[in-house]
Amino acid sequence: VQLVESGGGLAQPGGSLRLSCVASGFTFSASAMSWARQAPGKGLEWLFDIDTDGRITDYADSVKGRFTISRDNANNTLYLQMNSLKPEDTALYYCGRPYRGGVYWGQGTQVTVSS
Repeated sequence: VQLVESGGGLAQPGGSLRLSCVASGFTFSASAMSWARQAPGKGLEWLFDIDTDGRITDYADSVKGRFTISRDNANNTLYLQMNSLKPEDTALYYCGRPYRGGVYWGQGTQVTVSS
């Protein structure tokens, strides 16, 4: 199983970023997927779940209306579109999949929101 996140970087408050997660080593189209983040000094915060057909099955209130998750099963890629970014969105962002009763997370991509 391999999950490689990309697309992070520095963004200004109010700006947008699109994160990608390329999956390999398993049947991506048959797996639900998730995004989570970890801000400096804080625990992991789960953000979204998406099912195999691209339906959002759950999401965190902290990103409601600003972020959205999507997937491209043909290209084994999961996305996180982030709009109206705030400084408190600064974190390491991870994609994950269910694995052996838990969640396998990738290595993450850093997002920093600052003026």
